[in-house]
Amino acid sequence: MLYHLFQWFGDGVPGSGVFNYISFRAAMAVFVSLLISLWWGKGIINLLRRMQVGETVRDLGLEGQMKKQGTPTMGGLIILSATLIPTLLFAKLDNIYIILLLITTVWLGFIGFVDDYIKVFKKDKRGLAGKFKVVGQVGLGIIIGATVYFHPDIRTRVEVPEVLAQQLDPKDLNTITEEDGTVHWMLNRKSPNTTIPFVKDNEFNYSSLLKPFGNEARKYTWVVYILAVIFIITAVSNGANITDGIDGLATGTSAIIVMALGILAYVSGNIIFSQYLDIMYIPGSGELAVFIGALLGACIGFLWYNAHPAEVFMGDTGSLALGGIIATLAILVRKELLIPILCGVFLVENLSVVMQVSYFKWTKKKYGEGRRIFLMSPLHHHFQKKGIHESKIVSRFWIIGVMLAVLSIVTLKLR
Repeated sequence: MLYHLFQWFGDGVPGSGVFNYISFRAAMAVFVSLLISLWWGKGIINLLRRMQVGETVRDLGLEGQMKKQGTPTMGGLIILSATLIPTLLFAKLDNIYIILLLITTVWLGFIGFVDDYIKVFKKDKRGLAGKFKVVGQVGLGIIIGATVYFHPDIRTRVEVPEVLAQQLDPKDLNTITEEDGTVHWMLNRKSPNTTIPFVKDNEFNYSSLLKPFGNEARKYTWVVYILAVIFIITAVSNGANITDGIDGLATGTSAIIVMALGILAYVSGNIIFSQYLDIMYIPGSGELAVFIGALLGACIGFLWYNAHPAEVFMGDTGSLALGGIIATLAILVRKELLIPILCGVFLVENLSVVMQVSYFKWTKKKYGEGRRIFLMSPLHHHFQKKGIHESKIVSRFWIIGVMLAVLSIVTLKLR
């Protein structure tokens, strides 16, 4: 909003030109989101307390668990507001990447809010039926996948040799001339290509999955791509939801992932850095740094109240949205194949539940008695059962998250 306002004023306002810089607007988004989450967050927590919006805790035999009874939940409203307001203030609101992230935030935030509302006010611990959550996630996946695949403003550019450039349509080409006169030919592509980590010439096209079915089948690449996007958004969203089990775990882990994605988005959207790193250049994606800055500030600010002992829980209002936003960000910067590494904590937490439930059902069918792999799932509860304090569990998971984030960033050059 402010960007468009100062563009309208032009040079009439001294200093307004600073809003042309993504780095400035991203930094301001971090600062404002921190202010909102720290100042407004306390007000929201007090409001939730007055409304008696407290967490109902089942006694699972975990140390210190029952002390959390009545702690305000639905704190995800703090994260959502501290993300949306700075984004609306500082981002280019006509940028398709920003529009998609605003839709993702509101869409999944609403689904999570309805789930928390049913749990708290309707006193139904099951919350929103799982099938409705999945329908919502699938619907969002269709919107994101179809837009990325078909929208004319979502393109990638790659450098091509001059010999090849002379054979292509000039309308599909851009040139970059360095100070020494060297000319680089950039091909504009409308393709669902993504990046393969640790591989040289590391592009993967979803159409290659249909190659065994012949060239005719490649016209259905859009179906394959949208299905992949649906799976990614659903998996990461649920992974973040499952990880949100002890104070500060999901919030801190998400902040680490978001910071790494911010670096990846910035270099992918900058033609100089992308050319230097020899990675896919995605015009317009640099604007994602503004949204990411707002989200990062919101997570850090929320952590002020969510760190042990937590004064507020984010609930599904926050966790579903956080996971969906992270998945959408990875898709938009063409780094979705990095998710198993970057979101490794979410992945392991998800897998621990799948393994526990599957093994229990299989052993019950085979031996008449269900057996367990872990003392309790998700995995963080397993360590709690072993007597490790939750603060130490969270700190160790954060350390692992930082290591995975560094490894993800290293893939820019390690191939």
